Amino acid sequence: MKKQTLLLIALLIFQNVFSQFFKDKDGVTKYDGYFTFYYNVNEDKIYLEIEKLNAEFLYVRSLSEGIGSNDIGLDRGQLGNGVVVYFKRAGNKILLIQPNQKYRALTSNDDERKSVQEAFAKSVLHGFVIKEQNKGKYLVDATDFFIRDAHGVANRLEQKKQGSYSLDKSRSAINLERTKAFPKNVEFDVLLTFKGKPKSYTIRSVTPDASSITVHQHHSFVELPDNQYQTRIYDARSGSYPMSYLDYATPVNQSIVKRFIYRHRLEKKDPSATVSEAKDPIIYYLDRGAPEPVRSALMEGARWWNQAFEAIGYKDAFQ
Repeated sequence: MKKQTLLLIALLIFQNVFSQFFKDKDGVTKYDGYFTFYYNVNEDKIYLEIEKLNAEFLYVRSLSEGIGSNDIGLDRGQLGNGVVVYFKRAGNKILLIQPNQKYRALTSNDDERKSVQEAFAKSVLHGFVIKEQNKGKYLVDATDFFIRDAHGVANRLEQKKQGSYSLDKSRSAINLERTKAFPKNVEFDVLLTFKGKPKSYTIRSVTPDASSITVHQHHSFVELPDNQYQTRIYDARSGSYPMSYLDYATPVNQSIVKRFIYRHRLEKKDPSATVSEAKDPIIYYLDRGAPEPVRSALMEGARWWNQAFEAIGYKDAFQ
């Protein structure tokens, strides 16, 4: 009787969307957020609900727990590439596609934009088989996408002559403690174990068993901001680093290469004021594991940046 009651509750939870797929599955928890997803504790699987087709968002991967050697360079908190991606349906699959942003045509001419898009390759990062479709929403099993060596740990170990390693999925799993859903982003954390034969003292010195190396990898799907950001053209005298792309819609008498600086988006609450607080201040977070007196020194040093922002009319812009 108790089991039947639990099954009835589960059916009521999922009947509005994917009742057919989940009707025989116990241990499923739903997470509502920027992308809704479901975790099945009995299968250790993540099922992703996809509704936003052809809508770009940011995909970021990182190492939430690393190896611990500066020489190897796979450290805790290390960011991988952040890329713009989108989902697109193709038959019975949903493809995760990374468009080629190195080559563009910034024009209102659709044919011109399309010609440049078709001239250069894009990258399909993953193909998800559709498990169920209902009311414009698609359910896919995303477990294999998350439990993979997206950060390139095995390649890095080989490049640094630490040994030959490969991912052991039987000793890898979803880390539910750091897997969360929010309105503007969803976060997925996984424990990855690599098996192999160590060839260096370095890897042996930082692992209990160098034939079995376990790290944590993090994946983030993040909503893109609005298009009101104001770019600033790169000037070699600025001391900044440029980002660049080629714009094939550029007039023939101008350079096709476009260079801009990396900078924060900072706007005054009161544009008419000589000094104003920022609408959205720049906020950095200090590692909670930083001990004193290092912690206080880091905080004090970072706050010095406010002197520079005050000089250009911002109060408490850096926090």
